[in-house]
Amino acid sequence: MLTLRSAEDCRYDLVSLGEVMLRLDPGEGRVRTARTFRAWEGGGEYNVARGLRRCFGLRTGLVSAFADNEVGRLLEDLILTGGVDTSLVKWLPYDGIGRSVRNGLNFTERGFGVRGAVGTSDRGHTAASQLRPDDVDWDHLFGTLGVRWLHTGGIYAALSEITPETIEAAMAAARRHGTAISYDLNYRPSLWKAVGGQSRAQEVNRRLARYVDVMIGNEEDFTASLGFEVPDTDENLAELEVANFQRMIEAVTKEYDNFRVVATTLRTVRSATVNDWGAIAWSAASGFVQATHRPGLEILDRVGGGDSFASGLIYQLLQGGDLASAVEYGAAHGALAMTTPGDTSMASLKEVEALVRGAGARVQR
Repeated sequence: MLTLRSAEDCRYDLVSLGEVMLRLDPGEGRVRTARTFRAWEGGGEYNVARGLRRCFGLRTGLVSAFADNEVGRLLEDLILTGGVDTSLVKWLPYDGIGRSVRNGLNFTERGFGVRGAVGTSDRGHTAASQLRPDDVDWDHLFGTLGVRWLHTGGIYAALSEITPETIEAAMAAARRHGTAISYDLNYRPSLWKAVGGQSRAQEVNRRLARYVDVMIGNEEDFTASLGFEVPDTDENLAELEVANFQRMIEAVTKEYDNFRVVATTLRTVRSATVNDWGAIAWSAASGFVQATHRPGLEILDRVGGGDSFASGLIYQLLQGGDLASAVEYGAAHGALAMTTPGDTSMASLKEVEALVRGAGARVQR
């Protein structure tokens, strides 16, 4: 399914390329009326590296850039707490007020019941969005140091005119050195609307998709980012989602024969705090495989559930597991991550494996 470099020949099991923002969380309340916030770190690409380190015990690093000020150093401290290597982060001088470079902020309220989650990002002119292709010695990273897996995605690709070029440089070097590449399409209309909208998203993502081994995304992502239409349905039921995904994959893999694995979460939103949750994946060797479906999953904080799915999936693939076990680990990890606040997973490998085996939520003493 995938040809992977040996762990003994590589310093890192996975490196993520992307931006990390400071998340300011009002807890059960709303941003518009908050007087206090709890601080977390988070970013679509980074969350995968952190999950692989903290839950699954793998060696991960982050390629990014921060403005060298107190907010940047707080982000560094949060990332180090998560165990992700920051030696690949580029630090840019801060001009005092952020005219040219700054660190991104993300205000996120969780939602409850009929009130959906709301995210408001403040990330213009950030250091990570200005990271250029030649700011990193990619051949040293992937060749000399050694990386088994590169993960990046469509959120980072949307941040500036430069970031797609930086991603492509990283992917090209990763491919030269035999590093597996995953990409989460993660389409966000708010990020693309000022730089060309959906047509620009498709132009960028269709070009980058040619380098990808493991493509991750939901139906909307594949439609908005790659231009593959899925028939509309009156009911958003799991069976119809699966059927739509299968039809879409048949079309996607005809055009992108470099995809070794395609995977997506299946989410039906009953309310902000109750979702039906599952996942499905495809490979040429395995065909379609589906994770245990969890209807009526109770959610505390949905942000980062898809990223935790990706890290569980990648973990099993790095361990040499088959696709069926990989999608089960991904779905279980994503489900657990959404039971705790913040973007990143607080789950343990023991908890993931117990949920994969069908364990319930009885108290443990």
